[in-house]
Amino acid sequence: MQLADLKPGQTARILNMGALAPAMRRKLMVMGLLPQSEIRLLRTAPFGDPVQIATAGITLSVQKQLALHIEVASL
Repeated sequence: MQLADLKPGQTARILNMGALAPAMRRKLMVMGLLPQSEIRLLRTAPFGDPVQIATAGITLSVQKQLALHIEVASL
């Protein structure tokens, strides 16, 4: 399942971010989006892009195109 597939309020664990370019993966990891971390989809913008997620005390918005490359497992 991809991060983009989550519904608002749903919680998941990040499994793999290997499909992202190394520079983008590093940037997201610096912001707190780490493998095996628990995330919650807070909301999706009216037209579906971007999505707002919360993890480890931070909230950030991610473009749907990036969310399609982040593999998660629903909790």
